[in-house]
Amino acid sequence: MGQWEIFLSPYKQAVDELKVKLKGMRSQFGIVNANSPIEFVTGRVKPLASIYDKTLEKGLSFEPSKQLGDELGDIAGLRIMCQFVDDISTVTELIRQRKDMRVVEERDYITHNKPSGYRSYHMIVEYPVETIQGKKLVLAEIQIRTLAMNFWASIEHSLNYKYKGMFPEEIKNRLQSAAEAAFRLDEEMSSIRSEIQEAQAYFSEYKEASNPNLLSEKERDIK
Repeated sequence: MGQWEIFLSPYKQAVDELKVKLKGMRSQFGIVNANSPIEFVTGRVKPLASIYDKTLEKGLSFEPSKQLGDELGDIAGLRIMCQFVDDISTVTELIRQRKDMRVVEERDYITHNKPSGYRSYHMIVEYPVETIQGKKLVLAEIQIRTLAMNFWASIEHSLNYKYKGMFPEEIKNRLQSAAEAAFRLDEEMSSIRSEIQEAQAYFSEYKEASNPNLLSEKERDIK
C-alpha cells in the first residue's frame, strides 16, 4: 500500500460513514411522516490531482503529512442537496447539534455569495474515525445547497477547467446572470413551498393507491 493510499484511507472511511449518517437523518424524517429538508447526499475524497493543485495554491509540500490534513479541510467532501433555501438553515442546525462530529468552521456563501455568483453553505467538521491504529480525527467539508445552486455550480466547475479560471468577459457575465436567475427560482419555489409539498404528498399517496401490488417497506423487510 502506497503512502497516499495509507494517508487517504481515513478520509475514505469518513466519507463512507458520514454518507450513511447524513442519509440516516433524511430517513428519520420519513419515519415520523415529516418533510425532510434533505433531498439527497453525495460524497467523495478529493482526487490527487486536485490535492496537488491546492498545495500549489497554498504553498504546501505535495506529500502526505499532518500539516496537509490540517490545512486542507476538504480532502473528505460531502454534499447535501435541499429542495428549498430555508431547508439549508434547518440542516446546518441539525449538524451543529450532533455529538458525533464537531463543527470547526462555517462559511455562508448564500447570504454573502462569491463575486462569480456561487452560492452554497460550507461547514468544516472534525470527525473521529476508528482505525486499527486507533482513533484518528479528520476534517471533512459538508456543502449544503439547493438543487438549483448545485446545477449552477456544476456548470461553473466544468467551465472553470476549460478556461483555467480565466473566463471570457461574456461567459463571466452570463454565469453571474444565471446565478441570479437560479436564486430567483429558489425564492419563487420557497414562496409556494406548502403547495409543492402538498402536491408531492398527494402524488406519493396516489402512486401507492394505484399500485396495490407494491409492498410496504416493513413487508419487504419481513420477506
